Amino acid sequence: MTEPLPVRISATLALALAGLAAALLLIAPSARAGAAAGVAWTSPTPSDQSQFATSVGGTLSFTLAASTSAPAAVVHISPVGALPAGAGFDSTDGGNAHSLFHWTPAAVGDYTIRFAASDGAGDSASPLTYAIHVGRAPYQGSVALTDDKVARWAVVLKRAVVRSAPRPSARVVTRLQTMTTDDTQNLVLVLERFVVSKKQVWYHVRLPILPNNSTGWVLRGNLGQLYTVHTHLYVDRKALTATLKRDGVTVFQTKVGVGRSYWPTPAGEFYIRDKLTGFGDPFYGPIAFGTSARSAVLTDWPGGGFVGVHGTNEPQILPGHVSHGCIRMRNDAILRLAKLMPVGTPLTVR
Repeated sequence: MTEPLPVRISATLALALAGLAAALLLIAPSARAGAAAGVAWTSPTPSDQSQFATSVGGTLSFTLAASTSAPAAVVHISPVGALPAGAGFDSTDGGNAHSLFHWTPAAVGDYTIRFAASDGAGDSASPLTYAIHVGRAPYQGSVALTDDKVARWAVVLKRAVVRSAPRPSARVVTRLQTMTTDDTQNLVLVLERFVVSKKQVWYHVRLPILPNNSTGWVLRGNLGQLYTVHTHLYVDRKALTATLKRDGVTVFQTKVGVGRSYWPTPAGEFYIRDKLTGFGDPFYGPIAFGTSARSAVLTDWPGGGFVGVHGTNEPQILPGHVSHGCIRMRNDAILRLAKLMPVGTPLTVR
């Protein structure tokens, strides 16, 4: 027997209400979980475990943002633990909080930083962890300018203070003059360039002072442009030879005279400082080269006892230990050498 229509509609409605109630029971836990989360990170916050790279002197910055679903809550973003030295953190609290991390690193290294966001009432977002690698700035550090095959030199443009290290507070080693005691333009062999910043560049130079083999640091502005030479002069005091190499290949060799045992030719690393011609003294031959080497025993010599490379009017005494410390060779040899060896050439005495 067929039921009346009103009863059938009532039953259908009951079933629909029962289904809706079941659906609400399934949805309710998820909704409660979302409400419990409360505080959440929002754009443009970098994702957790993000990695950043910068350099010393560079600037790193990024923005953190977080919000809450609670109408009256105020979100606060803060670092977890200490930030790296010199880092800044500017934060604005609110329902939608924003913070700016900014840092100009002063030292290379790897750093880890963490941040938290909470509303002060028990709700918080999961902390964020970031890794930062700080490398050397592209313009910083040292570059070698002189080796066995190639060397650089520069003239001294103005009286310069030479220091023991590439910093203004380092000990003063000496002062460079613009002219030599031979009345020629003073120059130095430049071993290395060290860049502290774009405005502070130092040159590591070989010095024409006692003790021999001294070096020091001078600001780039005191020197002229760099010149390049591809020659290197070697003097062997035992074999009594002088050998000139260009790009590591021997291009000249001759027998020489060096200092007597009580006036020794100093051993070490030096450079050709000047070239003298036309002085009309047959004792020195037709050409003489001044070096940065100095006699440690004849310091009262005119000009301070600098060691020279020159000819001689007594070729019969060569080779041998015959001089006051200078390196002497036959006149025809010094003339050949003069065509091959420019000033600024490194000199090694063994």
